[in-house]
Amino acid sequence: MDYTHHYDSPLGGITMAGDGSALTGLWFDGQKYFADTLSAEHTERHLPVFDEADRWLDVYFSGKAPDFTPALHMRTTAFRKAVWEILLTIPYGRTMTYGQIAERIAAEKGLRRMSAQAVGCAVAHNAISLIIPCHRVIAADGSLTGYAGGIDKKAKLLQMEEAAKQPVSKNPVR
Repeated sequence: MDYTHHYDSPLGGITMAGDGSALTGLWFDGQKYFADTLSAEHTERHLPVFDEADRWLDVYFSGKAPDFTPALHMRTTAFRKAVWEILLTIPYGRTMTYGQIAERIAAEKGLRRMSAQAVGCAVAHNAISLIIPCHRVIAADGSLTGYAGGIDKKAKLLQMEEAAKQPVSKNPVR
């Protein structure tokens, strides 16, 4: 059984989903791929993991980097999970390119190369937005592209983190 919870953020409503012990989804209301991992049978309920996620979001929207992560359960393919786990390593206020993520996946899998477009698709389908920071992924030229919540929200999130002032590293963030 899936459970849901709503959070009012400065950038609009957020819907969360959980399985009883871990967060399985977090989406800006109405975003692309909204609730795509949420089962048809779900109900709104108070859960401790939602309290943790609310606390994480409160810290984040206060302009600080949260020093904890609520329990997460990534309902996805092995490839997307590998990409999302890399997203979790991007520090607050920093960015990484799709190509850097592709290079890291290729190195981890012993491949010559990996498609940045495939990485982009995995990033776009991130079901636990913000906490798994897909908004910190940018194009190789530094431009903001492809955020399911909307480019306007991506820009505001990066501005809030002051990531726009950080130079894009030539080396993947580790």
